[in-house]
Amino acid sequence: MAASTSVVPVVVTAAVAPVLSTNSDFSDLREIKKQLLLIAGLTRERGLLHSSKWSAELAFSLPALPLAELQPPPPITEEDAQDMDAYTLAKAYFDVKEYDRAAHFLHGCDSKKAYFLYMYSRYLSGEKKKDDETVDSLGPLEKGQVKNEALRELRVELSKKHQARELDGFGLYLYGVVLRKLDLVKEAIDVFVEATHVLPLHWGAWLELCNLITDKEMLKFLSLPDTWMKEFFLAHIYTELQLIEEALQKYQNLIDVGFSKSSYIVSQIAVAYHNIRDIDKALSIFNELRKQDPYRIENMDTFSNLLYVRSMKSELSYLAHNLCEIDKYRVETCCVIGNYYSLRSQHEKAALYFQRALKLNPRYLGAWTLMGHEYMEMKNTSAAIQAYRHAIEVNKRDYRAWYGLGQTYEILKMPFYCLYYYRRAHQLRPNDSRMLVALGECYEKLNQLVEAKKCYWRAYAVGDVEKMALVKLAKLHEQLTESEQAAQCYIKYIQDIYSCGEIVEHLEESTAFRYLAQYYFKCKLWDEASTCAQKCCAFND
Repeated sequence: MAASTSVVPVVVTAAVAPVLSTNSDFSDLREIKKQLLLIAGLTRERGLLHSSKWSAELAFSLPALPLAELQPPPPITEEDAQDMDAYTLAKAYFDVKEYDRAAHFLHGCDSKKAYFLYMYSRYLSGEKKKDDETVDSLGPLEKGQVKNEALRELRVELSKKHQARELDGFGLYLYGVVLRKLDLVKEAIDVFVEATHVLPLHWGAWLELCNLITDKEMLKFLSLPDTWMKEFFLAHIYTELQLIEEALQKYQNLIDVGFSKSSYIVSQIAVAYHNIRDIDKALSIFNELRKQDPYRIENMDTFSNLLYVRSMKSELSYLAHNLCEIDKYRVETCCVIGNYYSLRSQHEKAALYFQRALKLNPRYLGAWTLMGHEYMEMKNTSAAIQAYRHAIEVNKRDYRAWYGLGQTYEILKMPFYCLYYYRRAHQLRPNDSRMLVALGECYEKLNQLVEAKKCYWRAYAVGDVEKMALVKLAKLHEQLTESEQAAQCYIKYIQDIYSCGEIVEHLEESTAFRYLAQYYFKCKLWDEASTCAQKCCAFND
């Protein structure tokens, strides 16, 4: 295992150690399969169900192992044997979500596994109480009104163990989670990096690290272990940071080395295409994924966003009914149903379902953003602002929430605020023309016309989705009596519309022809003027 010098040595029984240390490449897929099956078991024993599920799904996508190569379960240590009864009882209580009861029976246990379950039970007990309290008062909640009371005690105890170098990979992971919950981001990052060195196979630690990295610069300065798990981490973080080209390249490499059957990778590729708004590609991948794994609920809210954008009512209705049959009390299901009602312009009903999603999981990012959109439709700007702010608290990288806040303040006619939020959205999505057009409009309202021109031109250069940037730029040139440039913009705009071949109602077409007719008339180009004037006759206005 490649680890940096400052890293704490992990205490692992001798038989497990060679399997838990990982190679840096994918040359031996059988070895990787063994590692995945082993870590799926270890995480399951500790109640880390999402990591266990991730490892099991990935292992399933690799060819089966012959009997002779199957790994025996890790041997039991003296400490484990002493704590066996207490651990078995507590794990049963833990599985039925009786966390306080589990912690009570594990108190005083020495083995690593029992100690982790003891601390984790206390942590989850605090989270459950916090969530119950949050749900009871799910209105316009101010940040930090409801806290997990257990965090401070856990931090004190775990930090003593950490200083004494007594934490294994799972203990470090939990310590990192506690630090993150207490907003000690820098310390949390260091601990998660240490956890990935000590136990590179635990996906949970990598995922937590993903949530704390805000930009590519930050990523460069992390000293991560040289392991095949790092490739999955990098692909995931590139998707999160909107570095979609790099992400897709990484996922393609993973498919090429042998993970082509992994539903996790397929869904991540679909999400990546969704993020760059390649809607057709994303839709076709999601449809393929639904055939492979028809009862999958993860990422189906993203799929429903795509159906919503394409106004595919019957498909969205089918998806909503289907997910309802599978599990109607899942966050993703509530979001899909919310999208369905939103598409039918039943915004009150849609908001109700997004609220239900948030009662199930108050930290679910998508639901806060979508609820903000619904409140905007209902003209309830203060509730929209509240929802978008919550989305940003959950994830500062959510450009939709920043953009939503910009739109809300635009409605409230507060251009300086609006400029700040659009700028944040633009930083997260530098090549998204919608952010640039919004920024340009803001500068225009603040009479900073040079800045506005730059924004519109850049929006056109990166590939204008809504085909509005050139018209806005032309109107600016008109305002500044730069008739030559204005005419050029209108000509480009008309060429663009006709070259894309779509027969769309472009409201500004008549404006463009009318301006060009007058421009050519002034320039005494009679034929061109006549042609443009003729074109004008085709429009009602």
